[in-house]
Amino acid sequence: MPRESAELRALLEPAVEALGFELVGVEFIRAKQGVLRVYIDSERGITVDDCSAVSHQVSGILDVEDPIRGQYALEVSSPGLDRPLYQARDFARFAGREVNVQLAAAVDGRRKFRGTLMGLREDQVVVQMSEDEELVVALDEIDSARLVPDFDSHRAEGA
Repeated sequence: MPRESAELRALLEPAVEALGFELVGVEFIRAKQGVLRVYIDSERGITVDDCSAVSHQVSGILDVEDPIRGQYALEVSSPGLDRPLYQARDFARFAGREVNVQLAAAVDGRRKFRGTLMGLREDQVVVQMSEDEELVVALDEIDSARLVPDFDSHRAEGA
């Protein structure tokens, strides 16, 4: 998963929030035909109609501002159970949850880590992997971070 595009977030966030949604993240993936992914959320969840409304609004902005050269597909969706984490507020908000983290560069020969997100400490992300092993990295050192789905809590919510 590529890092979030701060420029695209700044361009799209006001419109997404004006529609009543949280802009979780924006990713542009370069391929033969690029893909622009826009993740949205709300307290009541996300429907197909919500994605359609945001897609319509975002498409208009992208047509006018034209921030991406060439052709690409626009995808608007909920963040899903394995929600991506992008900003410092995400790492603080989901403290206590299990996460998968991939770093941009290896630390002690590893780029992939899994553990309990402890939140932020002095503007650094803290992940507890075991009783005596902790990952402490700056946000810009993280290539991608996602929540590990907690199926037990979702079963309990739906029961």
